[in-house]
Amino acid sequence: MSESGEGDEIRSPNTLADRIDLNRPAEWFLLDGNRLAAAGVVAGGIFATFLLVSTVAFPSLQTTIRSADTVETMFSTMIGTVVTGTTLVVTISQLVISQENGPLGDQRQRMSDAMDFRTYATELFEEAPEADPAAFLGQLLNVNKRRADALEAELADSDADELRQQVGELLDSLRNNADKALEKLESAQFGTFGVLNAALDYNYSWKIYQIERLTDEFDESLDDDQQEAFQQLETALTMFGPAREHIKTLYFQWELIDLSRYILYAAVPALTVAGTMLAFVGAKTFGGATLGIPIVTWVVGAAFTLTLAPFLIFLTYILRIVVVAKHTLAIGPFVLRQEYSEE
Repeated sequence: MSESGEGDEIRSPNTLADRIDLNRPAEWFLLDGNRLAAAGVVAGGIFATFLLVSTVAFPSLQTTIRSADTVETMFSTMIGTVVTGTTLVVTISQLVISQENGPLGDQRQRMSDAMDFRTYATELFEEAPEADPAAFLGQLLNVNKRRADALEAELADSDADELRQQVGELLDSLRNNADKALEKLESAQFGTFGVLNAALDYNYSWKIYQIERLTDEFDESLDDDQQEAFQQLETALTMFGPAREHIKTLYFQWELIDLSRYILYAAVPALTVAGTMLAFVGAKTFGGATLGIPIVTWVVGAAFTLTLAPFLIFLTYILRIVVVAKHTLAIGPFVLRQEYSEE
């Protein structure tokens, strides 16, 4: 990238999946997919791997699995793991909830900050801001589009062809990006990943940088009205940053509470299965075979997979949280990855 900014590409990958170069299966597993369904996919892989290893890779494991000592060791360990893990997750949930508690002064300050933000949003929207997070983001995106149109109109008669070309590319990218995000928001409801996903797919940071670069590079070609139009668009883009971060924070809290709830739900059957295997399953409990695989192998493999359910739920929820957190560390025009096109 040159010092003057010449040669910078206006267009950039807009969706989060494109920015971090995820293929469709990885995008579903890490971001879009239902977390319980993703946990089910991992569970299916573990079960299949268990059967494969015990029958193909190491056939001698069939004899080991039939051993009562092996079953006892495996599931007594799983009981301790499930109890410890569940306790840890409940502790995390309590920490999340504790952030909502505080003295009256702190709560009043939180309310004051929230109302100040809505007052500023009212001035930006020229109408009352929506209470629903998805609708609020939709208002922000529509303001971005209107101010992009206003900037384009201001530059229509400019003699700076290069300026109009670069700004036109930027504004086309902005409007297309906003339209796709608005489509996602139409059916999104807070509490699902849909609202945050739409917010993440609006690449506002790169657009702010491009506006700063263009106003600096073409400063001498811009009159006061054009400078003001650039500033108005930058203000609307800047407003998107704290709105997205606030919604992200609320979503993380929501997800961690849901995570705790689902793990508690999964812990009871996991402990029941582990206890049953420990108390009643021995070397001679199951005889015969199905599809050439001893029934005891099927039973032990299924029971082992079921006892892993709390951990697998934890895995899939935390994976999405850390992926989103890693790629939204910066707020504003700080881009922590190379986003411009090489075309």
